[in-house]
Amino acid sequence: MEFAHNLVLLLHFVGFAALFGGAFVQLKSAPRQVNAAMFHGMLTQLVTGLLLVGFLEMGDKPVNHVKVGIKLTVLIVLGILVLLNRKKDAVTSGVFWAIFGLTLADAAIAVFV
Repeated sequence: MEFAHNLVLLLHFVGFAALFGGAFVQLKSAPRQVNAAMFHGMLTQLVTGLLLVGFLEMGDKPVNHVKVGIKLTVLIVLGILVLLNRKKDAVTSGVFWAIFGLTLADAAIAVFV
């Protein structure tokens, strides 16, 4: 069971890398777009995050439901922004920076809360 947990955790990190990396490469692009890496990274984060919570619920350690709820809320808002803008040729600076900031905020919540 520990191997499965670690594998899902690794995939969760890969999802973050794809989402953040996809946004990072758009910093110098003109026009900025929501690329496939951002879309697939967001989906990977969602699925693996839910699986990680399932692993925590099955274990003996207490689950910080507030942290999970905040991270899920941030990811839902992030997902909405990505889904609504992934087919557009260009996204506004506000939308881009919201995606970038929410991605970093989700990681910061995971580390510091």
